[in-house]
Amino acid sequence: MGAEKDGAQAPTYVPGRCGVVSLGLMGGSFAKAFAAAGVEVFAWNRTRSTLELAMIETVDGELDEETIPTCELIVLAGYPASAVEWLERYAALVSPGAIVIDTVGVKRVICERCEKICEPYPFTFVGCHPMAGTQYSGFARARATMFKGAPMVVVPPEMDDLERATVLERLKALLAPCEFGSFTLATADEHDRNIAFTSQLAHVVSNAYVKSPTARDHRGFSAGSYRDLTRVARLNAPMWTELFLDNADHLGRELDVIIESLSAYRDALAAGDAERLEALLAEGDRIKREIEGR
Repeated sequence: MGAEKDGAQAPTYVPGRCGVVSLGLMGGSFAKAFAAAGVEVFAWNRTRSTLELAMIETVDGELDEETIPTCELIVLAGYPASAVEWLERYAALVSPGAIVIDTVGVKRVICERCEKICEPYPFTFVGCHPMAGTQYSGFARARATMFKGAPMVVVPPEMDDLERATVLERLKALLAPCEFGSFTLATADEHDRNIAFTSQLAHVVSNAYVKSPTARDHRGFSAGSYRDLTRVARLNAPMWTELFLDNADHLGRELDVIIESLSAYRDALAAGDAERLEALLAEGDRIKREIEGR
């Protein structure tokens, strides 16, 4: 990393000061968490009106050429392509010794590109993914408590053990206002493989589920099961398209597995095979109980 190459450069950051790039649901929640804890936070947003709204009661000012070098932590909270684009444009302004993280839901593409961008510079990029959110989007839906108790997945860069430990301790301290419940270290591939199952597949299934013609006639016939399964059918299509395509191999394999499993249920129904159907249902129940440790 750049911090290893040129450790002699003096930091220009104000200790603890944070910058947030993109004030959507994620970035807005980071900004509000920092502000609620009394941390100085500066922000950049593509839409000027959102930035001006945030500056009324949340952020201390604009994250620009003058304030970027003063931030100890910078959070890239936009779509995958926009996060990389911002770092390419402003990497040279980031303070020596600063930490830059992202919040993108895929890690291989982001970490590879961002680590390459920051190679010539004396700051550290750390891939991150806060495991929190809602089906809504935008700064208006952001909240200071979004990450309270939530896991944070961290993909540290290649560096020696001592330097990695130092960076991670600093990162935990800088993110303390967000009140994450845990920090999980992973490789970029481990992250993408797991997230294909725990998040991306769930969004695809939920989104496909509501395409049944019956969905328009369900009122009065639905309760918790419908709400649980369809919560993430409402999504930000442009953002999730980027995420799915950036993780197409892992997500494709998870889709193959669930399609095969669903076909087994359908075939048992078509054959009127009660024994097979009961076995399939019992198998799913058993696996769920095992996963939960019951």
